[in-house]
Amino acid sequence: MSNLEIGMASFPALLALIFLRVPIGLAMFLTGLVGLYLVTGNINLPLNRLKSETFTTFSSYSLSIVPIFLLMGHFATLGGMSQALFRAAEGFLGHRKGGVAMASIGACAGFGAICGSSLATAATMSRVALPELKRYGYDGGFSTATLAAGGTLGILIPPSVVLVIYAILTEQNIAKLFLAAFIPGILAAIGYVIAISIYVRVNPGAAGTRPAIPMGERFARLLAVWPVLLVFGLVVGGIYAGWFTPTEGAAVGAAGTGLIALANGGLNWRTLLESFSVTAKSTAMIFFIILGAAFYNGFLALTRVPQELSSFVVDQGFSPWVVLALILLFYLVLGCLMDSLSMILLTIPIFFPVVQGLEFGMTPEEVAIWFGILVLIVVEVGLITPPVGMNLFVINAMDKTTPMTATYRAVLYYVGSDLVRVVILAAFPAITLFLL
Repeated sequence: MSNLEIGMASFPALLALIFLRVPIGLAMFLTGLVGLYLVTGNINLPLNRLKSETFTTFSSYSLSIVPIFLLMGHFATLGGMSQALFRAAEGFLGHRKGGVAMASIGACAGFGAICGSSLATAATMSRVALPELKRYGYDGGFSTATLAAGGTLGILIPPSVVLVIYAILTEQNIAKLFLAAFIPGILAAIGYVIAISIYVRVNPGAAGTRPAIPMGERFARLLAVWPVLLVFGLVVGGIYAGWFTPTEGAAVGAAGTGLIALANGGLNWRTLLESFSVTAKSTAMIFFIILGAAFYNGFLALTRVPQELSSFVVDQGFSPWVVLALILLFYLVLGCLMDSLSMILLTIPIFFPVVQGLEFGMTPEEVAIWFGILVLIVVEVGLITPPVGMNLFVINAMDKTTPMTATYRAVLYYVGSDLVRVVILAAFPAITLFLL
């Protein structure tokens, strides 16, 4: 077999390992290790690469932003920010038909602005909002689907861990990617609110109502979210203003949320150690996936699969928009089987050269940023797409009384909203690039 054939054969081998429930990081690592041996015929090269690749990958200063953002999310939870956000949103929207569900989306968007992780946003907000949704007569499937969809805002509204990884892989400016994600993130929240409005009209018995609260109490609840606005403004605003780098901004945010949690009584030695432990475990999982992807992508580069694929697509004369549509469709299908970070790490080194070789009437940097936001949105859809949507499993694990099939039926409304948003942002790149 030629090197190119070995590279092409590695894809079904990798998928077979994933279907056998081998952890995705380990599957990519083993496939890359064996592939390197088959290509070189020398066992010493893969073993030597194990040492050099590990050091090269984890010595990247940019990767330090990942555990800091994760820690910031834990501190924000301890500081009661999730409860404050939900209470404020519920105060203004809760009395409307489907209003508590809309408040959950608003709170998820606010928490996503200081978290950066979809699963963390979904898990945190479900603890706060799920009891309230059940209390006011919301259907179980509708409630879990709403929180699963709202959780996806954690990786779209900046700061975002997945966007950081994309920026590192494609050598793009993290701050510009954060800025480009802002308007699509707001559109996502608005789209979900519209989906809720449609759902409660199609299924009037799925949502109860609650009495309106006085205007004075509404504004009192709104004032209680000042810590969220302070942290978000300091971190994101400081990055855009050039006061500090994204990594420094993450550190400032973690310190700020930690001080707020301490002032609110949520942070003590026990919860501090728990936060460090959970952050370390999550970081270890993410970093191992990154290492496995580095090995596998290094093997693919040696076989020249990405370069040959890019040349093949360009030589066929396909319309750039057709190629883009096929890539996004591939992400939608893959999202039913794989988590978001794994998809990004596995596919970006292959698809990014293809997209950069196409002509969209934009500069290479604009194409890279626009494509990154589109990929992030489609990956986000994968988090709530049956049968393997990770957010669906997280939420249903917290509400064992609701059948998974009920969640699947309700979440299709949010998936439809996401697909409409993908079409709009793909057709009008200026929406994504407007703030740059």
